[in-house]
Formats: sequence, structure tokens, C-alpha cells
Amino acid sequence: MVVVIRFIDKHLGNLICNFLGFFRINKNKGKKDYKKILVVQLWGIGETILTLPSIEALRKNFPKTEIDVLATSRNRDVFFNNKNIDSLKLIKLNPFSLLAFILRNLKKYELVVDMEEYLNISAIISFFAGKEVVGYSHGSRAKLYDRKVKYNNKQHVVQTFLDLIRELNIKYDAEKLPELNYSKSDENKVDKFLKNNKIKSKDFLVVVAPGAAESAKSRMWPFERYAELCDELIEKYNAKVVFTGTPDESNLIKSIQDKMEKKESTFNAAGEINLNQLFCLMEKCKLFIGNDSGPMHIAAAQGVKTLGLFGPNLPARFGPYGKNGIGLYKGYTCQFSPCINVHKGQIPDCLYPKDSNDYRKCMKNISTDDAIKETGKLVGLPKSFPNQD
Repeated sequence: MVVVIRFIDKHLGNLICNFLGFFRINKNKGKKDYKKILVVQLWGIGETILTLPSIEALRKNFPKTEIDVLATSRNRDVFFNNKNIDSLKLIKLNPFSLLAFILRNLKKYELVVDMEEYLNISAIISFFAGKEVVGYSHGSRAKLYDRKVKYNNKQHVVQTFLDLIRELNIKYDAEKLPELNYSKSDENKVDKFLKNNKIKSKDFLVVVAPGAAESAKSRMWPFERYAELCDELIEKYNAKVVFTGTPDESNLIKSIQDKMEKKESTFNAAGEINLNQLFCLMEKCKLFIGNDSGPMHIAAAQGVKTLGLFGPNLPARFGPYGKNGIGLYKGYTCQFSPCINVHKGQIPDCLYPKDSNDYRKCMKNISTDDAIKETGKLVGLPKSFPNQD
């Protein structure tokens, strides 16, 4: 489904953007007192989390302005009880839902900030909904923007999203991500899960997310390495390990547990913990380890010590943001890395043949010892831990 949406957006979306570009009229630039602002972010959970500092910047600079966010069911939970927005608008990525939103909101907003890095449909929506639009300068979608910002792929995406806000003559920076919210019922569900599995607050709780979004499974570290790493954590830190993921990833996690010697100290939460409950679970853990994916950014937002494993993408762009995070990257041995360039719409599977030894080469190059060493930097080495120098 994701591949189909991206294909349609790329080809049909380009045609629509090129056509509508003829009708765009340049607007006057300069900081204004906007009455209504719309922020557009339609896709990934991780990227959505990384937009939150930019939305916070808008709120601090326009405290009396109505700020709405346009999202989908996929990423809506990121905005739960977010004090910086007034309303969350939801659409489905089909022609009927898109057209209905456009007709209801034609030129309704004085400003639209398109935070999608590549999708054409976000630019089309922004063109119709906004009297003034800011977005990135690459692609045919840029023809629909009044303010165009160069996408800087040499810096963290938090800063690249903030560049859109800085274009409005706003000075703002962020050292960390805003915390994600959850309900009391979410907390009760998490507490029940922990109690049922005899996990106590004093335990060295580690949350591990070995999966990745369906758009780029090449980001996944080998399963046997996760098994080795978790065995080490249990032995050296007396850790309790909770594996998390989607319901479809439950079997993946079981296969990791089956390779472990100490699997009795591990728990499979795939499909049992929803997204908002995961926000809560992260706050209760001492350490998070996972691939370049949404859960990694959730952990960073909740202030958890976070180890992110990278290969197809660069931690300089998408690493865990904040002082408590480390992005472990050893993809320099791969001729294609980074093969994921979100702003160019490049999210391939590994470019090496699946039946070759080089398949997922960049992720295989991260050893278990590499991950253990970086973990020690985050949480300290126990007295019984061997010297890692």
C-alpha cells in the first residue's frame, strides 16, 4: 500500500504540481500576525515527532494564533494532548478524503507550513488551503510555495524542520524534543503489563524495538545480534528486556527470543502496547535500543538513554535527538550508504541482491560488541563488566 501511494504521488502528483504552478501568485513576505496557521505532516511517526520543536516555535511566537495540524491516522497519536496546537485535522490518503478537505478549507489559513519533505500531495493541499505557503525548494512541488527553503541534508532533521520556521523571521532552536503525552488509562494499561510480568520499578528495564517500518526493512539489525546483545544485558546488568513492535512483528520477536539463552528475562509486548502506551512505557525504562525507526524517536522524546542503530540512513540526519542519545553507524563500508534519502523520495530496500552476502551490509557491519560498548557509554559499565577499551 505504501509503495502504491508513493508511486501515485510521484507521477500524478508531479503533473498536478506543474499545472497548478502556473496559477501561483507571489505573496508579500515578512513576519505577520497570522490568525490561522496549518501545519501539514502526513506520514512517518518518527518524522512527525521531529516536527514538534517547530510547532512549539510557532506557538511561542504566535501565542494567540489558531494553530491546526493536518495528519493521518498513522501519526495522529504523536499530537495527543499537545498544548501547542488547537485542533488536529485528519485525512485519509485517498482522492475523496483529500478533495473533501480541500473544499472545506479553501484558503482558510493565512499560512500553511508544509513539513513533508517529498510528498506532492502535501504541497497540493497547502496550495489550496493557504493564502501563503512555506515549504522546501526541491521538486515540482516547490512551484506551489510562496516561501522556499533549501533542504539541508547535512544537519539533523529537527534543524531542517526549524529552517521552515526561521524563514518566517523567527529565531528559535531546540536542544531536546518535547515529551509525548498519554492518558491515565494508557498508564494503567502499562502498569498492568509490567505487574503481570513481575517487572518492578527498581529493575533495569530495557525496551528493544528490533523492527522497522514497512517502507525500509533494510534498516533492521540482524536478529541473532539482538539475541546476543540482550543476553549480555541480562547477564551484566541483570536487565529485564521488553521487546516492542507491531502485531505483525510478534513472530519476529519470538524468533529472537528463541535464539537467546536467557529468554526467561524477556517479554514480548508486540501488539499488546499501542502507540500512546508506548510513550508511557518508554518513560519507565532505563535504556532503549532499536533500529532507525519511530520507537527510537519516541525514546529520545521521553528523555530515555537511547541507542539507535544506523546503516541505510545517517544518524547526523535522523539520530536520537538530545544529549541522552547515540546513533551507531558503521555504514562507511557500504558503497551505497546512505541509500535512504527521504527528501529525494529514495527509500529502497538494500541495493545489494537479497541472495548475496552483502545484503544489508551496512547493518551487518555493526557487531554485538559495538552495541555493547556504546551501551556502556550511555548507562555506565557495571563492576563485573569486562574492560571495553
